[in-house]
Amino acid sequence: MAIFPDIKPVELEIGGKKRSFDIDDPKLPAWVDDKAFSSGGYPYEKKLDKDEYAETLERLQIELVKAQYWLQATGKRVIAVYEGRDAAGKGGLIFVTRAFLNPRSARVVALAKPTETEQGQWYYQRYVSQFPTAGEFVLFDRSWYNRAGVEPVMAFCTPEQYEKFLVETPDFERMVITDRIVFFKFWLNIGREMQIKRFHDRRHDPLKTWKLSPMDIAALAKWDDYTEKRDRMLEETHKPWAPWTVVRANDKRRARINAIRCILDRLDYDGKDKKAIGEIDDKIIGSGPKFLK
Repeated sequence: MAIFPDIKPVELEIGGKKRSFDIDDPKLPAWVDDKAFSSGGYPYEKKLDKDEYAETLERLQIELVKAQYWLQATGKRVIAVYEGRDAAGKGGLIFVTRAFLNPRSARVVALAKPTETEQGQWYYQRYVSQFPTAGEFVLFDRSWYNRAGVEPVMAFCTPEQYEKFLVETPDFERMVITDRIVFFKFWLNIGREMQIKRFHDRRHDPLKTWKLSPMDIAALAKWDDYTEKRDRMLEETHKPWAPWTVVRANDKRRARINAIRCILDRLDYDGKDKKAIGEIDDKIIGSGPKFLK
């Protein structure tokens, strides 16, 4: 693991117990492994069957291709924002959603930290510049909601900037809707032990090491801070015109299938096959902050 520096063990308090977690230890502790899948009140005991997942996903991806033809024919525009804690599964969900779409009109936006010039701009400006033109589907891998989570937790913005964001964002998103952009906001929710397990997997899989950052390690000890910011974000920015869709994501397979179903369910495209889309699982998908209570 020379490509990544040694990391000191992190002291955590989980379930009223103090734990020491050494991510460099190749053996995942039993207190993580035993609780990971059920953590955060996950409603299923095991993953969705692999073959069922693959068959269902293929049907949904065919429907997404149909929807893209419809977007191009009508000039409709779609934005999907994907948010969640580190390792919640945003990247994988975005990948399977876009996998078979024409990349000329289906873009993923994953912005790096703002430049000096961008820091001096209106906060939303660099995101607005990435918005779709006619016929486009734009998927944001994190978005302006950085200011509702990672920025205040890590002190990358001032308290005043944070408060201003929570006040202004519903009005900003109202403008998106009134401009007739179809707008989705997904929050992928995972349990604490599941996040730890996924970080550990990244640390010890040479193909995934690049996904692990010092910010991820810092987040391990800030779970409660992130939870507080998540809850307030959902309360303040879950509006009738721009609601949050919460996705329970401990099982990536169920999360991906049901999030894609949410998109297809709302789009009125030609040749829509409701049977192929199937029913949204209300144990996995919910609306706004109440779904997490």
